[in-house]
Amino acid sequence: MKITILGTGTSHGIPVVGCDCPVCISEDPRDKRTRTSVYIEGPDGEKALIDAAPEFRLQAVKAGIRGLDAIFLTHAHADHVHGLDDVRPLCLERAIPVYGNENTIFEMKERFSYIWKDTQLGGGKPRLTPLVVNSDGMPRPVKIGNLTFTPAPVKHGILGILGWEVESAGKSFLYLTDVSAIPPAVEERLKNGASRRHRVIVIGGLRMRSHETHFTFGQALNAATGLGAEAVYLTHICHEHSHTEIEDFCRNFRKNHGFEDTEIHPSQDGLEINL
Repeated sequence: MKITILGTGTSHGIPVVGCDCPVCISEDPRDKRTRTSVYIEGPDGEKALIDAAPEFRLQAVKAGIRGLDAIFLTHAHADHVHGLDDVRPLCLERAIPVYGNENTIFEMKERFSYIWKDTQLGGGKPRLTPLVVNSDGMPRPVKIGNLTFTPAPVKHGILGILGWEVESAGKSFLYLTDVSAIPPAVEERLKNGASRRHRVIVIGGLRMRSHETHFTFGQALNAATGLGAEAVYLTHICHEHSHTEIEDFCRNFRKNHGFEDTEIHPSQDGLEINL
């Protein structure tokens, strides 16, 4: 399984429009962050996307994406779904299934209502098949070839959203962006599940200071290490801290909390992880 972190920035992206803070004008390419999205390739050529950021077209061209078997959504905020129209070249031959919870699918269909209206056919609309998961609160897995996607219901402020756990050949990748709380029952399931070898967790950590709807760096790292991660990467990062500053924070966290053997880093656009 190969994971490509397409984008790692918060809803504004970095640089932020009109901002000349040190991070936004930084010449370090790691400080250039498009909105969050992840591309996953399975052992038999399976291709899946988690979220479609507004920059998806640019991300896809850069990553060489040539097809998609499925799209998995965490929630319907603009920075996570507004790239959906740009999957059009990837669904000319068949519709792409799009999975999300009930609220996410409902909002997506409203936001992109032209897709399902009886208007002109042709290349002007993506071909998508909306599919609701977790409507009854049960984490029902979705199989895409040899990849298994299991929803993990978490909180983004008061909003119920989904994280996604992706498993293949006994290896586990957990994606938790925009999270501010993990319900105890979900935490217990994620901590004690059967397939935990080489678990990599990519988790949203907005900044050092607190926020009502996002984990801080410290909260995100405490949550991820508590789930038994062997490697943790922060994502959905704002412009208050440079990549170098966040790397220092992660290094100190490892030292101060006894996780010297755990890989803990800020992610960056284009990062590739092989499991």
